[in-house]
Amino acid sequence: MEKKLRRSRNQMIAGVCAGIAEYFNLDPTIVRVAYVLLSIMSAAFPGILVYIILMLVMPVEY
Repeated sequence: MEKKLRRSRNQMIAGVCAGIAEYFNLDPTIVRVAYVLLSIMSAAFPGILVYIILMLVMPVEY
């Protein structure tokens, strides 16, 4: 079975971090915390922009 990167229904905002976590078989909380830390370290704006782009590009899980 082929794995596809999709937004998850296990979502806080749009399911992007949970979708990435499911794709790599990780805990969604770890991915969310890592994303927030990475965003803060990079002055927040690029992280928010990347999240919005992923939210628009990644299809929703069925």
